Amino acid sequence: MTQQEIFNYGTDHLTAKLALAISKGEVKGILSESTKEKVLKSSEVVERIAGSGQAAYGINTGFGPLCTSMISAVDTRKLQENILKSHAVGVGEPIDDEISKLMLVLKLQALAQGYSGIKIETLERMIWFLETGATPLVPRQGSVGASGDLAPLSHLFLPLIGLGKVHYKGETIATAELLKEHQMQPLQLGPKEGLALINGTQFIAAHAVKVVQRLENVLASADIIAAMMIEGLQGSQKPFHAELHELRPYPANISVAEQVRKLLEGSEIMKSHANCAKVQDPYSLRCIPQVHGASRTAWLHLKEALEIELNSVTDNPVIFDDDLTISGGNFHGQPLALPLDYACLAAAEIGNISDRRIYLSLEGNTPGVPKLLMKETGLNSGFMIVQYTSAALASENKGLCFPASADSIPTSLGQEDHVSMGSISGRKALQVIENVEKILGIELFCAAQAVDYHLPLKPGKILAAVHDFVRTEIDHFEEDQIMYDRMENAIEMVQTGKIVVIANQAASTLN
Repeated sequence: MTQQEIFNYGTDHLTAKLALAISKGEVKGILSESTKEKVLKSSEVVERIAGSGQAAYGINTGFGPLCTSMISAVDTRKLQENILKSHAVGVGEPIDDEISKLMLVLKLQALAQGYSGIKIETLERMIWFLETGATPLVPRQGSVGASGDLAPLSHLFLPLIGLGKVHYKGETIATAELLKEHQMQPLQLGPKEGLALINGTQFIAAHAVKVVQRLENVLASADIIAAMMIEGLQGSQKPFHAELHELRPYPANISVAEQVRKLLEGSEIMKSHANCAKVQDPYSLRCIPQVHGASRTAWLHLKEALEIELNSVTDNPVIFDDDLTISGGNFHGQPLALPLDYACLAAAEIGNISDRRIYLSLEGNTPGVPKLLMKETGLNSGFMIVQYTSAALASENKGLCFPASADSIPTSLGQEDHVSMGSISGRKALQVIENVEKILGIELFCAAQAVDYHLPLKPGKILAAVHDFVRTEIDHFEEDQIMYDRMENAIEMVQTGKIVVIANQAASTLN
């Protein structure tokens, strides 16, 4: 195994892409000897504090409003088991296995930095769950995203002590059954370990990893599909000139304009109306760089914030040495909650402008492109109702865009009196992105139909490759048929990133 295929928890720099690769088993996460030394040192400090009689939050005291209740040295281990049991109060359907695995990866990275008092054996058991493919069952609701993602992380780590459930080999089974099959015993948690496991932002951050991944694909897909719609509706190329965007030099806007120019390069369709009398296009065509670019800026903001979070210690208290233990607020989810809400809005706007382009394609105002994208309408409704679906999805997204981070409900008898609600921010952002993927699939469906009416004039070389790919699975048609299966095909092309791959492959042949 090469060095590139190994990731050293607590030492190497983690990114969203790497976290996904580790969760999928494409990269192997390990504990290096230097990491083990740091972890052991921190664990020994906690053991000494636990036996000293000196009050240290969560080590020999109760939790939250019970922080003044001293716990005897004999009961400190029982305290850590109790916290996992009492805090596992999540409800609702379980999160996807991929997000549960990401939570494990992210928690390993945070704990392996050696400031949490965790034992090496505990980290090794977490790695075992990842590599065995036994994924803890974690309900999706119950975190307020402040004292860490307490409820979901408690469910995530119940299996360490032999409780809870896991997804294993396609089935949901009790952890006790899994351990029996592998002839393993539950762990006995040491002082502070339970608290270290459930304090942190790994539920929020795991959702953010998926948001970063899927929104990046949405943004790339949106540029390609929008460029195809420009061809189909004979839009103007002038709004994408580099000189224009140098006068308002947002880097993301400049990048989108450059990408659209590249996609339209060599288009016979665009050349055919270069000298037409039309002065300007509606905003949904003309302002693609400004709208798509602003959403790219939001995506980049989240990506940068997430990368800091992935390599941070979000535990509490944080153990520096025998003399310095700090009970602070590194577990608070606000640094991710705000960018997640921003990214949620950014994704929704991609869907909003896409829906407007879909509507434009049905108006029949482009020479050669019939109303409702079908020549014989009346008896046929054409693509009329397709836009109803994109409108419904865009409207649903507007309701989901209210920022979860704008709310705070005090918990823990007022001890935790401001919370981030970042867990909801992450879940909502993924819901919106899924809706936008569907809207873009519908736009792709309509744009390909519009382009057909300009043939045999050729699209730009990159867009021609994308159009040809679409036509391998979705036929052009001139009479009403069942639409939803074609729509699902187009949506799948967006969700899987296939059209981005096709476009990139075509672009590589031009260089």
